[in-house]
Amino acid sequence: MIKLHRMGISGHCHRVELFLSLLGLHFEMIEVDLVGGAHKRPDFLARNPFGQIPVIEDGEVTLSDSNAILVYLEGRYAAGQWLPRDPVGAAQVQRWLSVAAGQLAFGAAAARVIALFKRPVSPDDAIARANALFALMDEELSRRAFLAGDKPTLADIANYSYTAHAPEGGVPLQPYPNVRDWLARIEALPGFVPMMKSPLPLAA
Repeated sequence: MIKLHRMGISGHCHRVELFLSLLGLHFEMIEVDLVGGAHKRPDFLARNPFGQIPVIEDGEVTLSDSNAILVYLEGRYAAGQWLPRDPVGAAQVQRWLSVAAGQLAFGAAAARVIALFKRPVSPDDAIARANALFALMDEELSRRAFLAGDKPTLADIANYSYTAHAPEGGVPLQPYPNVRDWLARIEALPGFVPMMKSPLPLAA
């Protein structure tokens, strides 16, 4: 059985949990106590030397980095269904995987971390980046149902969690009706599982 090492409030972990569920795969979730430093202990570092979650173990395969895990799971269990194999389609999905690791991570996700963990820094820049991204997403989603086309792909899985939970970081979604409709379409997919809502705020 696949093992997912995760933290429940992490959007990076939720995107993997969500995709595993959408694929109908059986898996075991193992909570990693980041506050207690479990991710820095030798047994965890043996799985991921960067000391980051999520990590999956699938038989003899151990992988970290949420987007890399998505690509692996798609290729092994649903080849061609969530990541197009034509060059243009694959590039369109990769574009949004880069957004998930870039603008989304340093925008909505960063603002959420500042709020949840009471970080002593201003969230203004992160909130501004989030709003700029969501305005662009809203425009693009006015022309198609999903980020990279007319059916869901890894692009949507990678960008869903932190977008859906952006209000926890002070980024409202009311101004972005097409983004909200897109979130609802993902939530209507068979096998969808939500990410837990975070208690506000958490201890630093």
